[in-house]
Formats: sequence, structure tokens, C-alpha cells
Amino acid sequence: MCSMYQVQSQLRQDLGLHKVQAVRKSGRKLDGTKAYVSAMARYGFNPTEESRFFHLKKTDLTKEFQRCGYTRHWEQLVRAPQERPDDPQKDNEPVPAEDQQYDTQYLCEIGIGTPQQKVKLDFDTGSADLWVRSRDSSLLRKADKKFDPKKSETFQESKTGQTWKIQYGDGSTASGTVGTDMITVGGLQIKNQAIELATRVSSAFSSGEADGLLGLAFSTINTIESDGKPDPQPTPVENMISQDDIPKDAELFTSAFYSVRDDKSAEKSFYTFGWVDEDLVKSSGQEIAWTPIDNSEGFWKFPSESAAVNGENVPVDGNTAIADTGTTLALVSDTVCKALYAKIPGSKYSYRYQGYLIPSTITTDQLPQLSVAVGGKQFIIQKEDLLLAPADNDHWYGGVQSRGTMPFDILGDTFLKSIYAIWDQGNNRFGAVPKIEVNQNTVFPAGDGSPEAGSPDPDAGNKVGEISPVEQVRDAVKNVQML
Repeated sequence: MCSMYQVQSQLRQDLGLHKVQAVRKSGRKLDGTKAYVSAMARYGFNPTEESRFFHLKKTDLTKEFQRCGYTRHWEQLVRAPQERPDDPQKDNEPVPAEDQQYDTQYLCEIGIGTPQQKVKLDFDTGSADLWVRSRDSSLLRKADKKFDPKKSETFQESKTGQTWKIQYGDGSTASGTVGTDMITVGGLQIKNQAIELATRVSSAFSSGEADGLLGLAFSTINTIESDGKPDPQPTPVENMISQDDIPKDAELFTSAFYSVRDDKSAEKSFYTFGWVDEDLVKSSGQEIAWTPIDNSEGFWKFPSESAAVNGENVPVDGNTAIADTGTTLALVSDTVCKALYAKIPGSKYSYRYQGYLIPSTITTDQLPQLSVAVGGKQFIIQKEDLLLAPADNDHWYGGVQSRGTMPFDILGDTFLKSIYAIWDQGNNRFGAVPKIEVNQNTVFPAGDGSPEAGSPDPDAGNKVGEISPVEQVRDAVKNVQML
């Protein structure tokens, strides 16, 4: 381990590497329902509890398709109507793209091109594209045009006519062309990186603080195409690994996120590329716990075959999990989820908010200790992060929720804030040490408990649970087959 730190220290000195500050989006207010809907759209799962938001299987029977003898099926994320849900004539409403977009909480600055053009991107370990709003477009508003390929001496257009496209369940899209250029992240220069230029965007994508996204998963899920066929390109970390100036012990990146409720920690969150923060590891008092990953599906997946609530084992034999900086919540099996909330006084599942709620009067001492495994070692999720954000004036939205029909756990920021994560791509392993904050802030924020708190549900008048659950939803969607 000492040799690893020595190699990385020399690399930092030679290349001038430094931390990449992860700054919380100033205009983003945490909202539990939106976070859950975003995860549903991202991974395509359905809830296992009675829920207002779900995926429907739709069928295209247009004349054009019938003439060709085809029937097209696709999924759409919708919500059941809240008013008069027993009215079978009232359509289910598609969830707009602004409620489905990337759920990352932080922005990180990188440089693209020569000379560098600074852009602020979402860093996302659950996707594998690097895309940015482009000035080379007549369809974007001036304020939305961030990177100008014409001003970079090192930008090269794709010679194979590569394209890319992201599409959400309501039909909103972002798409464009592809080129290569040099990027600089944390002082590290990465050459010949595929840059996906957003030249066409739906209105839902043309707002927000992020200039684009930098994917840190594996290139098997990269969305670039050539002549309509998949043509995935290496991610920045994969390109970093291929460079001659990066030794084996430095083929990694790390992440450390801190609570947004502590003003002193507002600017402490960071990533590093090519080196591990040795001081942060030492402050944990533990050695890095490593576990092999399975990247066959493009994700950072590892075994997670144990969990515990207040020290009581919860059986999850054969379970796996992915670590995902692009998801706010920690999504676990129903078994673990129910075991957790059974230990929280006054907690309940809310059909309306699509998740478990916790009374706003809860105290730190009343919250249980939840731990989940990364490989063979369990890590505690700090109590503060079991409380994500106000749902209404009387309840928190829980930071841990059900993964629904997903076959694996999705450990997002709720979990990642409790560890220092080492994403060792070169050695195909994931490492962690605990990073629990000394003070746990569980005080319900004054003035933030608005009835909807920015939820994708427009009706703020009814109390939690006022809508009758599954029978009314079934009436509302009785002619549509649910997945």
C-alpha cells in the first residue's frame, strides 16, 4: 500500500495533479419523489409498492407500422392522476423530461480543447458518455452554447460520421455529432477523448446549471453510433489508463461527498484522478477494503450479500449492488427497506410521495444504524443521510428506498457520503473506507417543509395518504397493461 501512495505522490508532483472540487448545484432543491422518479427513468424499474409513478408498456399501431407488418413496443414513465383517480376516462400523464434527467447533486469543472474552454459537468459513475452543449448549433439559445469546437486547435471531427442521442420516456431528446479533443481534469490531460456535442436538444434539456455530463462507468454502455450501429468509445478514465504517463497504481479515481446541511462542508466534496487522498484514508483508522467488480453490464457492480439494522442481520444472500454517483438515493431490496423502517418510530410508506416517510420530529437517537456490505465488509450509512429532504411540513422523505423490480441495489449519494470511495478501474476493483461525520444534523429545516417541496406532483392540497391506494390506480389504468 505504501508503494501505491509513493507512486501516486510522484505522479502528482510530475503532472501537477489536484482535487476536482464537486460543488453542489446552487439552484437544485433536494426532492425525494423527483429523485425516485429519476432513478426509475434511468434504470427502467417499476415499484413493488402501490405507487403513482410507473412504467407502462405502449404499443404503436400507426398506419405506417401496420403497412410494414410491424408492431412497435416501448415504455413510458407516467403518473396516475391524483384528482378523480377512479375516472377511467382520465389519461395517465407522462412524466416530463425535467423530472427524469440526471439526478447528480454536484458539478465539477473541466477544461476542453486548446486553449482550454471551462465547462461544468455532472460526473456520473452510472453512465459512459461525455457530452457538452455546443456552440456549433443553430438550435440552442446563446446562453446554452458552452463549448466551441472551432476555437480549439486540437479538436478533430469524427471521420466516420458518429452521432449520439439520449431519449427519455416522454420523447424529449438531446443529440448531436461527435469529435475528439483533449480534456483536462484535476490537472491531468487526457488526449483523443470522444466529445459528444449537443447540437439538438428538447426544451427540457436547454435549462439547468450543468453544461453536460462526464460518464465514469464503462464504455460498453456508451451511446455513440456509426451508421446507426453501436460504436462505443472509451471513457475518459479508459483513455487515461491507455496513456504511457499513467502507472498501474494510478489507474483510478476517487470521490468524497459531504453533507449539504453543514455549512462548513459545503465546498469539501471532491474527486481525484490518478491518486488517492492518503490523509483521508488514514483519518478513517482503517485500511482500504477492496472488492472485485463485475463490469459486464457497464456498471460498478460488486457483491453485497449482507446488511444489518441495529446490528441485527438482514438476509440478502446472493445480492449485488452498484455504486452510482448519478443517483441521489440508496435503493435496496424490499427486505432491507422494510427492516429499516420497522425500526423507525412513526415511519410509513406514502402512495402519494412514492416512498417511505419519517416524522419531522425524529431525533438522532431514534434513528437506527443501517449498514450494507461492499464485498465482505459492511459500511454504516450515517444517520443524517437517512433523512433526505422534507416531503411536507410533517415528514422527511427517506434517503433509503426500495429498488422495486431492479435485480440489484443502487447505492447512490445517500450511501456514498458515508465512505471515501476508490474506483480502481485499472485493477477492476472498488475500494472504500468509512467517512462518518462527527456531527449528525437531523433538525427539520424551518421553512423548507412546503406541501410538495418541488415534487413532480402539481397538486399540493391533499395530505399524505389521502388518495386511496392500488384499487383506484387499477381503475385509472385498467385498459393499459402494466409491466
